[in-house]
Amino acid sequence: MNKQNRRMPAEWELQSMVQLTWPHKDTDWAPILPEITAVYNEMAREIRKREKLLIVAPAEVQPPTLNSYLITLNTNDTWARDHGFITVEEITANSQKPKTKILLDFCFNGWGEKFEATLDNEINRHLYDQGMVKGTYESHLDFVLEGGSIESDGKGTIFTTSCCLMAPHRNQPLTQSEIEQRLKQSLGAERVVWINHGSLIGDDTDGHIDTLVRICPDDTLLYIGSDEEHPDLLLMEEELKTFRTLEGKPYRLLKLPLPRPIYDGDDRLPATYANYLVINDAVLVPTYNQPDLDQEAMRIIQQAFPDRDIVGIDCRAVIKQHGSLHCCTMQYY
Repeated sequence: MNKQNRRMPAEWELQSMVQLTWPHKDTDWAPILPEITAVYNEMAREIRKREKLLIVAPAEVQPPTLNSYLITLNTNDTWARDHGFITVEEITANSQKPKTKILLDFCFNGWGEKFEATLDNEINRHLYDQGMVKGTYESHLDFVLEGGSIESDGKGTIFTTSCCLMAPHRNQPLTQSEIEQRLKQSLGAERVVWINHGSLIGDDTDGHIDTLVRICPDDTLLYIGSDEEHPDLLLMEEELKTFRTLEGKPYRLLKLPLPRPIYDGDDRLPATYANYLVINDAVLVPTYNQPDLDQEAMRIIQQAFPDRDIVGIDCRAVIKQHGSLHCCTMQYY
């Protein structure tokens, strides 16, 4: 197959299911396992109202199974966004022909070898071999790429951040131009838009785009604001103002508030409202028990997704491991 005859869908397109990789006692969640399990149960409940749910968990774990597919596997951790398949679809001239889904299996190496990820990096092949995900398997295990590091508008543009994809221990000695070419070929992109500013204190991912900027319908960019400790986010905002669509038009920009600082001991945690999940008929939005800002963020996200329910999920437990709601999930189209 000509790899340019493909595209990466936008997150708001129709989905068949969402994957959760369930927390357990052998993950970093062990000290707060009841607390984080309650959050996962809430995520599962909201997802199952609208579509199927795929749960990956060790044998001794008992996640909810109603309207869910359950596969038993040992895992290192729970960040399905980054170890899950990235789905693209074949583009054909015959509009009546069913679209072929291509399941891209990239290497996940614990965000630049910061954490052990051997078991997580084997999940995709198990899911495919056991028929839990449908499509054409395609190995890209020679290339490190996490789902949280890219955003697609479904029309040929991929957004990413240079601070992540050019970070150490990912794809050296490849140059930025070589990495961009690899993205275009594997994802079927016409162009790659690089964001060169922005990061959150406490972030382990080297600046995943899904913590900073999200692409939405109608050429809209949702992005997080700044505070005194994040002056680089102001530079990111100015950068976004210069971006143009493939048609040469400026993007509609919607600024999300930045949550007030949340700490775990002396460490500021990377709380962000940008790490929401779009599912069929709804958007699940992380909240942080800051009612004024939580409501403001949900109101702004509603502007980007006016026809969907906006559902808040308390993610104070999730950010204790430096992620949030979108990081925990991966959707399949």
